[in-house]
Amino acid sequence: MDGLDRMDLAIVEALRRDGRITATELGARVGLSPSACSRRVRRLEEEGVLLGYGAAVNEAALGRGLSAILFISLQSQTEEHLSAFERAVRQCPNVVEGYLLSGQFDYALRVVARDVADYERIHKEQLSRLPGVSRIQSNFVLRKVAG
Repeated sequence: MDGLDRMDLAIVEALRRDGRITATELGARVGLSPSACSRRVRRLEEEGVLLGYGAAVNEAALGRGLSAILFISLQSQTEEHLSAFERAVRQCPNVVEGYLLSGQFDYALRVVARDVADYERIHKEQLSRLPGVSRIQSNFVLRKVAG
């Protein structure tokens, strides 16, 4: 991938804010013709800069108003244990984000639930049964402040 220029970065930022923007609107926002803008977007997709387009979801509107950030430690950090954990996490419908970490914990997960009772059920029936888990630290989100 060649270096990204100022225009590429402007396109990426505009698409990050609104992935449904039309080529005409995107071109106007960054100062390019729609066709030139479309060519750049296609190149950014082909080079793997733009990985896909998604929707920002209001979890509370779906009845999942409780959000928790979990820090998880595994019993072992071998590739086999990490892979088994990651495969199992992908099967948990209430886990909406997950990250492999360096430092004190092995993973950070964002989990959504209806309420505290629902979270307790998810913790007992799913999270604590994930392969190799030795410790889960749950932190409940009070308010989203960025992103």
